[in-house]
Amino acid sequence: MARLCTLASGSKGNSTYISTTDGDIIVDAGISAKALLTAVSQIGDISKLRAIAITHTHSDHINGLKPFLNKVKIPVIASTDTLEALATSNLLPAGIKTIIADNGAISIGDLNIDFFKTSHDAKGSGGYVITIPDGRRAAICTDLGIMTDEIRSKLLGCEVVLMESNHDVEMLRRGPYPASLKLRILSDEGHLSNSACATELPSLLKSGTNRIILGHLSAENNTPLLARQSAQATLMQIGAKDGIDYILETAKPTTIGVTAF
Repeated sequence: MARLCTLASGSKGNSTYISTTDGDIIVDAGISAKALLTAVSQIGDISKLRAIAITHTHSDHINGLKPFLNKVKIPVIASTDTLEALATSNLLPAGIKTIIADNGAISIGDLNIDFFKTSHDAKGSGGYVITIPDGRRAAICTDLGIMTDEIRSKLLGCEVVLMESNHDVEMLRRGPYPASLKLRILSDEGHLSNSACATELPSLLKSGTNRIILGHLSAENNTPLLARQSAQATLMQIGAKDGIDYILETAKPTTIGVTAF
């Protein structure tokens, strides 16, 4: 049985754990190394970790990376630009193996890892599609800015999709953030809103997705209820019902969430 476990998801830290019978990986290390090690120990076996994949270099995705790698010496997977930025910032301990993600699919244990680009405002930003031995796929798709045809093509057919549903547009506009930050979040290099996320879900469902995890929710500009309602309302328009035609989850900021597939 394969599992996708969100260890943390939100503005203050992001990390996801994918486990199979022949090796596990982590995507992002945006929480402390101590918290990451504790979380992995609660749901798996640290000795089974084969690699850590990084989506981009914003702090809420790499805060615990170097301390974690000092304790668990596993390869780092990322785009060329992301690996260069990590090395320049001295965030890769000496001797740590690096694997370039944007040269094509990567095999780690019994997992196949495929990188795709995103328009988020970090050079080399991207997401990952992970294929398990029986051919089923799961996608980590946050910090998007906008959806692109490349991303859509990667996500279609994924059984499990962790999709960014970062903010409610009206909450953001009325909220306390400075105007410059609001514009950045709303831009094509920012974050995907609830409504933008929901718009993509019917085509995913029709292509075979049956488990949707709404992730990277803003603590200031969103609520789990608003994110769920937006997703459910859009899926109801095609006659799909939560718990019958699909399973909808909302990733929590610091609580482990487990999805089997």
